[in-house]
Amino acid sequence: MSNLFKSLFGKPADLKAICQDGAIILDVRTPEEFRTGHITGAINIPVDQVKGVIADLKKKNRPVITCCRSGARSGMAKSVLEAAGLEVYNGGSWVSLEKRIR
Repeated sequence: MSNLFKSLFGKPADLKAICQDGAIILDVRTPEEFRTGHITGAINIPVDQVKGVIADLKKKNRPVITCCRSGARSGMAKSVLEAAGLEVYNGGSWVSLEKRIR
């Protein structure tokens, strides 16, 4: 079964390396959720406000890794940013992403 997923979706991105190369970590939870804990250096833009920062993110010319509580909202944000032409990765939950990149 694992080989089937690999053939369908390819090798997972090395988020640690992407982060070390200067990626922006975009936490798309609410400000209240963000205050309860987050990845150091992450930018907090709630998912419903992501469209409004596309131009600013494009100016930075860096990959974006999205995260949230479970991975659902970060997946939605990834879709929006990807459609706008950005290089973006869904990091899933901020807790699991933090473990993957440290």
